[in-house]
Amino acid sequence: MLREMFKGIIDIAYPHLCLVCKNRLKGQTPDNPLCPECRQKIKRNVPPFCYCCGRHLERNNLSKNICPVCVRKKMHFDRAFSPYAYEGVIKELVHQFKYKNKDYLDKALSAFMINFIKEYNLPVDYIDYILPVPLHKNRLREREFNQAELLGKRIAEEFNKKLAGETLLRHVNTKTQTELDMRERMENVRGSFSVKDAALVKGKNLLLVDDVFTTGSTASECALALKNSGAGIVFVLTLAN
Repeated sequence: MLREMFKGIIDIAYPHLCLVCKNRLKGQTPDNPLCPECRQKIKRNVPPFCYCCGRHLERNNLSKNICPVCVRKKMHFDRAFSPYAYEGVIKELVHQFKYKNKDYLDKALSAFMINFIKEYNLPVDYIDYILPVPLHKNRLREREFNQAELLGKRIAEEFNKKLAGETLLRHVNTKTQTELDMRERMENVRGSFSVKDAALVKGKNLLLVDDVFTTGSTASECALALKNSGAGIVFVLTLAN
């Protein structure tokens, strides 16, 4: 209650500004947090995609359909997708969303993901449940919300799917992945996830949702826990990679 009142006071006291460049913005809403100039600077992830991580595939890798990074490692999910590159404007929006208490950005950011699903006709019709990548309870207490769950909820509502928000559990409070290399990231999250109700996911096709896909270590460990509990296909959708 107090948090919402404080937000209202801020909105009245200060003019609407683009969240990235801070220029005055007419008609800023949760649907439109960016000025046209910043929106134009967003780097889209365009086909052809690596069939594993979903990043844009450079010309010299087209015959293999897989990027040089993914060819060297095994992922436990079936395929990952992301509409944007994690840099510039998108990186700043994600930072404000997660660390600056701008949880209202879930509407705009999930809209980017929803539009990507529709544009490329991703197979959501075959998905039984949408699962957010979970936070450890200590991290959730600090942040007060799980950004993946907010995004997942919006996507589930759009496509009339059930959000199974408490099915996947993070029972190890791992250190942040930010400063770790690929090998360290994989070790950091190994064995960190479990499934609360295996019967729910057994034989089901699942869409795992998160904000950012970096090395894929977290998504892969989540998928491993789900598949060990009998899940069928596990796709991953993030805002950026």
